[in-house]
Amino acid sequence: MDEQDYGNRNRRGDWAPNKPLEVGPLLDWPWSPMRVLRWLPSYFLPWNVLFMAAGAVFWVWLTPSPESMQSLEAGWIAFILARNSALVLLLYGGLELRLYVKRRQGGRFKYNAKFPADQPSKIFFFGSQNIDNALRTFGSGLPIWTAYEVMLLWAWANGFGPWATFGDSMWWLVGFGLVLPLFHEFHFYCIHRLIHIPALYRRVHSVHHNSVNPSPWSSLSMHPVEHLLYWSGTLVHVLIPSHPLLVLYHLQISGTGAVIGHVGFDKIETGKEGAVDTHAFAHYLHHKYFEVNYADGMLPIDKWMGTWHDGTVEAQNRMMARIKKRNAGQLD
Repeated sequence: MDEQDYGNRNRRGDWAPNKPLEVGPLLDWPWSPMRVLRWLPSYFLPWNVLFMAAGAVFWVWLTPSPESMQSLEAGWIAFILARNSALVLLLYGGLELRLYVKRRQGGRFKYNAKFPADQPSKIFFFGSQNIDNALRTFGSGLPIWTAYEVMLLWAWANGFGPWATFGDSMWWLVGFGLVLPLFHEFHFYCIHRLIHIPALYRRVHSVHHNSVNPSPWSSLSMHPVEHLLYWSGTLVHVLIPSHPLLVLYHLQISGTGAVIGHVGFDKIETGKEGAVDTHAFAHYLHHKYFEVNYADGMLPIDKWMGTWHDGTVEAQNRMMARIKKRNAGQLD
């Protein structure tokens, strides 16, 4: 594929798509039913369908029996941690190997022309962004992800919470499942703005933003406090009627799905003329500029709050004007 058919490179060699980013149309004004219909396939495909499929596989074949989960025993907890780790190693590691180690598609469709491995820095463990990111992912990210999952499965197995079944509450559970990606985005926006408060940013969120040029291993490279906040949205499943399948789907959206915004490429080539759109540009711009796109654009929250960056010169000018006003004490 010719990347020039889809975008351009600036003087530094960084690539950006031709088309401005658009926020999701469900709550955007003026509301258009045709725009919603055109957008719906991208809401489901490819990522949310894959996350639901992964959650279903985990639930049907890779989750211990309810009887064993009634007590918190090391065996089944270790199994949950091992299967989550294996998935992350397979997906994150596979993307990192293909795109960043072997560099199978070179720099085509890569937003930042540089590769992290070519820029060692003392800010990272052992001077390596990849090693640092992987250590944080397996050191606190996966254990905290697993802790939330274990807690929720244990609560279900013991009947703690308003759990439902598909036999009795099919339409409610289907509807809840359909909006879970939107709920995750809303929760992510809320905790993301919280940890951009200067005191929390310096002590907590700056760890994640050390990866200005993110790669797949950057996805869950966070301070443990941020990990605790990041997965706290899954606690909704003990507050309203839900099902363990939706818990696992939710964990796939937040855990496995974190790689979408950090892959660093706009398209992953699947052949000479084929590619998968990553939809990573919105979050890449957040890593690049720090103060825009606190959500990923499915909901127009950033647009409402004046922090949306669609990749255009006009959005860049708005951002710079806002920062200038803030620095002058004219903006909260």
